[in-house]
Amino acid sequence: MKKIIQQFLKFGLVGVLCFLIDTGFYTVCNLLGVPYLISGVIGFSVSVIVNYLLSMKYVFVRRDDISRKREFVIYLILSVIGLGLNELILYTCIDVIYKNWPFLQSLLPVRAAELLAKIGATGIVMVYNFVTRKIFMEKKE
Repeated sequence: MKKIIQQFLKFGLVGVLCFLIDTGFYTVCNLLGVPYLISGVIGFSVSVIVNYLLSMKYVFVRRDDISRKREFVIYLILSVIGLGLNELILYTCIDVIYKNWPFLQSLLPVRAAELLAKIGATGIVMVYNFVTRKIFMEKKE
C-alpha cells in the first residue's frame, strides 16, 4: 500500500506540473479569444506530451512486452478518452449548467466559471488517468 501511495504522490506532482501547463495554455488561449472547448484541446494536448514523458520516466515501471511506439499509442488512446471526458465535463458545466442558471451567472463571471469547470474536470480526469495507466501501461509485478 505504501508503494502505491508513493506512486500516486509522484503522479500527483507530475499532474500538478501538467495541470499548470494545461491550464496556462487554456487560459492564454481563452484570453486571446479562442473558444473554451478549443482552448481545452490545446492545453490538454500539450500537457499530454509532457505527462507521458515524465510519467514513464518517474512514475510507472515500463512494461517489457510492448514497444515504446505501442506504449505511446496506448497512452494516446487513454489520453484521448480522457480528453473526451474533460471536454464533456467542461461542456456540461458551462453550456448545460452555468449558461442555464442565472443565479450562477450572477455569482461568477463566465471566465471564473470556465476556470472552476476546468479545475473540476482536471481532478476527475486525473483519477481516470492514474487508474487506466496503472492497469494498461505498468509492468505487472
